[in-house]
Amino acid sequence: MTFTFDPSLSLYIHLADVAFVAFGVLALLGGLTAVAARHLIHAVLGLATSLVGVAGMYVYLGTHFIAAMQILIYVGAVCVAITFAVMLARSPSEEDQDPRIAPGKVVAGLCVGLFAGLILGAAVLRTQWRASATVVEGTIQQVGEGLLTHYAFVFELISLVLLIAIVGSVVLARRGRRTPGGK
Repeated sequence: MTFTFDPSLSLYIHLADVAFVAFGVLALLGGLTAVAARHLIHAVLGLATSLVGVAGMYVYLGTHFIAAMQILIYVGAVCVAITFAVMLARSPSEEDQDPRIAPGKVVAGLCVGLFAGLILGAAVLRTQWRASATVVEGTIQQVGEGLLTHYAFVFELISLVLLIAIVGSVVLARRGRRTPGGK
């Protein structure tokens, strides 16, 4: 199947390519910030930036509902819950500490990342990619019915992710309120 475009649309096609690359770079830079940040609050901001980049990719792909859910659930709920936990749990003595990253952890992380990249790269290169023959137009009602019937398990896993984020936030907040000598 070949696609032909009107030459007058070439500017829009190039702008779409630029938008896709920009969203990809935003997601990658946010992820790198989340991993390499020395302070936990900066890591959360990097995570939120990365998730916004992923939501932009969803918009680029035409799945506006999924992009909105990405923003509402992950950026709006998970990152805000983690931010509140960090703000509640931070003690004044922790603010002055200089966190150091152990070289062994950096090497191990790079090795795991390289291994995962090689495996994913090999899978992408060996896959025979085909264009979809039909375009599926789904309404929000169809998405809702699908989430609550065929994909109910996945929908419940999303709820579990939110529950884990909230429980983690509470644990971090309680740990931060303890006195230095007490329990």
